[in-house]
Amino acid sequence: MSWSEISNENRAWVATLVASARITAPKSPEDVRRLRFLVDPGFDGRIGQCLLVRAPGQFGQRFHERLYSIADLEQTGDNKVAFELLVRRCHVIDDFNGERYDGVASNYLCDMPLGGQMSFSGPVGHPFPIPEDREAGLLMIGMGTGIAPFRGLVRRIYDELGGWKGPVRLFHGARSGLEMLYQNDENADLGLYYDQPTFKAFAAVSPRPHFDEPPALDQALLENAGEVWEMLQDDRTHVFIAGPESLTPMLEKALAKVVGSPETWKARRAKLQAGGRWHDVLY
Repeated sequence: MSWSEISNENRAWVATLVASARITAPKSPEDVRRLRFLVDPGFDGRIGQCLLVRAPGQFGQRFHERLYSIADLEQTGDNKVAFELLVRRCHVIDDFNGERYDGVASNYLCDMPLGGQMSFSGPVGHPFPIPEDREAGLLMIGMGTGIAPFRGLVRRIYDELGGWKGPVRLFHGARSGLEMLYQNDENADLGLYYDQPTFKAFAAVSPRPHFDEPPALDQALLENAGEVWEMLQDDRTHVFIAGPESLTPMLEKALAKVVGSPETWKARRAKLQAGGRWHDVLY
């Protein structure tokens, strides 16, 4: 998502926080929260699009703005719109003095009391669409909070649409098992769908989390290369990517190995993009 895509003319909305729950395990050093907001009718967002949240500014700035992707969204009984954000409480280390500072937007959201209100604009970016063909394959690859829109998609296709005939494969990476969002003991939401014959989830953790080494998502993809390649060859398959931009080089290299060569993967990705079957949210 490019900042140039965001227009200052976007309407400003105000949403009210109605639920806030930590979804990382109690022993995890990471605090990731699922936040549910209500906003007035007329807001037309989609899963996978982004909101530009306006936190109180610092150092003379009026606002501190940060993009967050919509994890889930639905109409409520009173015609309002409910949406969810998945927010990791962040901290920043100053390169000059080594001091640790709280991330402005993430701590503002994580500490917001129930009934609190936030201002935002958007949505921006392309949503994660659900194909009309229910036999289409859905290949989802995410890291960290990038799993957020995938949970919404999985819930929608199985709970609201009544099932999915095509293969649904989710590859998700985190630094450790304690940070495996929606797949830990306290919040095993995705476990509700493990009995679905078309759904499989593959978790990848970092081999050395204390050294900030990334999750072995590439290894998980290569261990299932046959199935991934079969999906990529099917002209009905949609690919969904979500997570930090640092995910891209690892993913490109892994998928090139899956299909046989960088040239073959470049051609396959171009075909997916041309057919509107490649969807990504990177931040």
